[in-house]
Amino acid sequence: MITERLNIEVAAETAPSYRAEAVAGIFDLDPAKYASQTFTAELPRRDQAWRIGLIVGPSGSGKSTIARHAYGAELFTSANVPWPTDRTLLDGFPDPLGVKEITAALTAVGFSSPPAWLRPFHTLSNGEQFRATLAAALLSGRELVAFDEFTSVVDRDVAKIGSAALAKQIRADRSPVKQFVAIGCHYDIIDWLCPDWILDTATFELARRRLRRPSITLALNRCAPRAWRTFARHHYLSGDLHRAARCYLALWDGRPVAFVATLPMQGFAGCRRVSRFVVLPDFQGVGIGSAVLAATAEEELRAGARRIRITTSHPAVISHCKRAMWWKCCAFKSTGYGSPGRRTQSTGRAVASFQFNPKEYHDAP
Repeated sequence: MITERLNIEVAAETAPSYRAEAVAGIFDLDPAKYASQTFTAELPRRDQAWRIGLIVGPSGSGKSTIARHAYGAELFTSANVPWPTDRTLLDGFPDPLGVKEITAALTAVGFSSPPAWLRPFHTLSNGEQFRATLAAALLSGRELVAFDEFTSVVDRDVAKIGSAALAKQIRADRSPVKQFVAIGCHYDIIDWLCPDWILDTATFELARRRLRRPSITLALNRCAPRAWRTFARHHYLSGDLHRAARCYLALWDGRPVAFVATLPMQGFAGCRRVSRFVVLPDFQGVGIGSAVLAATAEEELRAGARRIRITTSHPAVISHCKRAMWWKCCAFKSTGYGSPGRRTQSTGRAVASFQFNPKEYHDAP
């Protein structure tokens, strides 16, 4: 990989003061020595074949300074987006963007929760704000984005999942952003972001490195209906849960991440349908939902069900089921169903029904 060398000197002139002189005297410091800093670093050139880079190191080691000099206008932070306080998150994106573009970008970075999209940015959790800002970066019209303070304000599990979701999107051929540079102080995201190169400002060593993302091992268990309370507000239709529902909870390292409920299908003896399906926003975008959905279907078949179906109008779920060969489309209605006054009506949006095919699932590579 061809690199370019950066020699950066940052000087700051300060007026003399009693306080500064006092501290310099106490610690025997020369103020002139600390008035400037010099950083020398090697970075891969933009015209090289890389997709994701990472500048990582301790606070105060020069990460942001190097990024500003190397990427200038491409440096992106949450301050780049003037999120409105009295409008929805969707309305915070630039006017020329369409609803489909915005929701696709939010879904791509693992923020697939329509109820949250209808709230203002400042009311979202740190993890949701982080994903929303990532989506804004992807829609910024830039082919290279350098993202400062990457994952600095989010829970570390959220940081890992968010990094993996972003890497998946950047490496997709459909991504408008061709190169992404993350700048942050946390080393725990390296294995999840899988960068092509890393500049560590603790040593100023540049290394090529692309790893396989660590596997995510989930535990799927039957659960009591009360577990739904954690997930109800994230469901895109109703927060209600039928009292006859059979419930499943997926855990990652003991943390609840997904919930599925099934009900008998009326008029189809021995068949069941998925009635509720939610992956918490902090854990979306890395395939947890698809794995949990298939595992639940298998559990239901082992319990004696003849067929398992899911009917949904959620774009992300429809998209997954259309791609996965083990979900066969049984029906598709572009205008939905229902009548005025029905709480579960979906008039005006596409609705699709899919049936689980266990043989295709087990034969899949």
